[in-house]
Amino acid sequence: MRTVDIARRAARSLRNAKARTILTSLAIAVGAFTITISLAAGEGSRQYADKLIGSNINPKALFIVKDKALFETNAMQPGLREFDPNASTTNSGLTIKQLTQDDIDKLSARDDLEYVTPTYMPQVRYIEFADNDVKFVADVAAYDATIMSESAAGQLPPKGEQLADDEIVIPEAFAATLVDKEIVANTEQLVGETVSLTVVRPPSSLSAEQISAAFASGGQAAVEALGQPETKTYDYTVKALSKQSSTALAASSSIQVSPNQARELTEYTTQGTEAYQKYVGVTALAKGDRDPAEVKASIESAGYAAQTARDLQSLIFTIVNTLQGIVLGFGVIALIASVFGIINTQYISVLERTREIGLMKALGMRGGSVSRLFQFEAAWIGLLGGVIGAVIAVLVGTALNPTITEALTLGDGNYLLIFELVPIVIMIVSLVLIAMLAGWFPARKAAKLDPIEALRTE
Repeated sequence: MRTVDIARRAARSLRNAKARTILTSLAIAVGAFTITISLAAGEGSRQYADKLIGSNINPKALFIVKDKALFETNAMQPGLREFDPNASTTNSGLTIKQLTQDDIDKLSARDDLEYVTPTYMPQVRYIEFADNDVKFVADVAAYDATIMSESAAGQLPPKGEQLADDEIVIPEAFAATLVDKEIVANTEQLVGETVSLTVVRPPSSLSAEQISAAFASGGQAAVEALGQPETKTYDYTVKALSKQSSTALAASSSIQVSPNQARELTEYTTQGTEAYQKYVGVTALAKGDRDPAEVKASIESAGYAAQTARDLQSLIFTIVNTLQGIVLGFGVIALIASVFGIINTQYISVLERTREIGLMKALGMRGGSVSRLFQFEAAWIGLLGGVIGAVIAVLVGTALNPTITEALTLGDGNYLLIFELVPIVIMIVSLVLIAMLAGWFPARKAAKLDPIEALRTE
C-alpha cells in the first residue's frame, strides 16, 4: 500500500473520531503554544538587546580597566589586604585598582586604539538654567561622539564630531521639567539658553608652614579662609535637546558636556585629593579595521582588562537564553504529558478497531503498513496540535504586543514577542516526529495482531 494512501486513510480514521482527535490535539497545542511564545519572547529580547547595544555602544568600542574584578560578578576579596593608594572602593564594597594618568598615556600611545577617553565623573554641586535662581541637581557626563543620537530640538553634532567646550546637551525630559517649573515657556526655548554648572573643590590638607604663614599674614581669619572649599561656576550654551529613546542606557539621562569640559570639571573637584587623575576605566575604539576582540587580547596581555560590545551582548544573550530555557521547560513538560495522551488514545483506537485490523490483514495488508497507518494517525494529531498551538500563540501574541510594549516601555516599533516562520515550522515538524514516536508503541501492537484472532474479537 502506498504511503500517500496510508496517510489519507489515517486522516479518514481520525475524522471518524473527531472529539477524541481534537481533545488529544489540544493537549499537544498547549505545549506548542508555550514553546511558540517562548521562542518569540527570546527572539524579541535578543533583537531589543541588539538595538540597545547598537544605540549606546559603538561596535568597535572597548571598555578598559586596571582591575578585572570589575567584570566578575562573583568577585570576592580577603578580609585583610595591602593598602593601595591607586585603589578605590565601589558601592558594593569591592576595592579595585584605578587607572592613573600614566596608564592613560600608555593606552593613548598604542597604535591599535583611538579616542581613548577616561570615564570622567564630574561632581556638580548644582545647576541653574536660563539665568534663573532656581537650583537643580543632575548627573553630568561626557558627550559620546561615536554614537549617533537624535535631537528633539536644536541640532546635535554629526557623528564623529564633538561638542564645543562652551556647549551643552540637555535631555528632553529635563526640558519638560523646566517647562513645568516655568523656567522656560516651552522646550524649544531652552535651545540657546545659558546653563550654569557650579562645582566645589574641597579644601586641601594644609602643612604647618602654610598655616603659620597664613596666620602671620592675616591671623585666624586667613587660616579659616584657607580651609574653606573653593567654588567655581561654568557657563554653557544649550546646543540641543537629546531625544528620549527607549533603547537608551542610563547615560542618556545625564546632562552632556564635551570630554574636555568633563575632564576639567572632574580635575577641578578632585585636585588636591587622592582621586585626582585616577579613573575607574577608559573607553576607546579599535583603530581602523582592527578586530576589537584581537585588540582586547593585546590589551589584556599588557596587564589590563577589557570588554567589547560583543562581550556585553553575549552577557545579555546569556540571561535571555536562560529565561527562555525556563519557559521552554514548561512547554516540554506539557508535551511529555501530551505524548502519554497520544499513546493512550492510540492504544484505545487499536482495541476498538481490532476486527478492522484483522480484516485489513486478512485482505493482504502487511504488518508494516498497519504499523504505519497508526503512526500516521499519531502524526496527524501532532500536526494538528502543533498548528493550533502555533496559530493561537501568534494571534494572542500579536494582539498583546502593543500592551506589553507599553507596560515595559519598550518604545514605538519595539516588541517583546517576535514570531519567525522558520523556528515555528521546525517546532511543528518536531511535534509531528514526537507524535509518530509516541504512536510507535500502539502501532507495533496493531502490526503484531493475528488476523484470525482479531476477526474473532467481539
